[in-house]
Amino acid sequence: MRIVLLGAPGSGKGTQAQKLMAERHVPQISTGDILRAAVESGTRFGQQAKAIMEAGQLVSDEIVLGIISERLREADTEDGFILDGFPRTRQQALDLAELLDELGKPLDTAVLMDVEFDVLLKRLTGRRTCSLTGKLLNVYFSSQEELDACTSNGGELIQREDDNEATIRSRLEVYREQTEPLVEFYRKRDKLQTVNANGTVDEVYARLLEIL
Repeated sequence: MRIVLLGAPGSGKGTQAQKLMAERHVPQISTGDILRAAVESGTRFGQQAKAIMEAGQLVSDEIVLGIISERLREADTEDGFILDGFPRTRQQALDLAELLDELGKPLDTAVLMDVEFDVLLKRLTGRRTCSLTGKLLNVYFSSQEELDACTSNGGELIQREDDNEATIRSRLEVYREQTEPLVEFYRKRDKLQTVNANGTVDEVYARLLEIL
């Protein structure tokens, strides 16, 4: 199973990737995670990325692709992988396709986690962390009992600074401009599957397994 997970912030890509990884025993390859790991382990591309980040600059597509190439050559990817957070642009998708062909690990499918815009806004702006337990809650979707369990014991429901509506609308707009063209890219190549990602984690996971 070699898949790319597509979807806006808040669509549940990371959560579903974690469930797939646990059940199917294939690694989730998240760009941010492998970038940090490559820097820490001092791989060839990791050293280049470290120098660029220390200079306060953005890591180029070429280096990110190099780090992904290093990761995909590791033994645990032989039975498959879940790419989460890459590609983000059409050019990255073209580069990835070329890399996977070179490695003999072509993509099986790209899965779009499809969520209504107003649901995305509620998922992201409603996120709160209980100051007592560290539990992640949502003022729109968590039960009143869960919310009260925090506040009635003297805890606070804390919102991250970047979870305000203006910032989130901006993030969703960037996604639409840069990443939504990937949907058409994979559709034209008969690689696209769409999952209705509205609903509970388990409901969405059942739909995901059905198409896979």
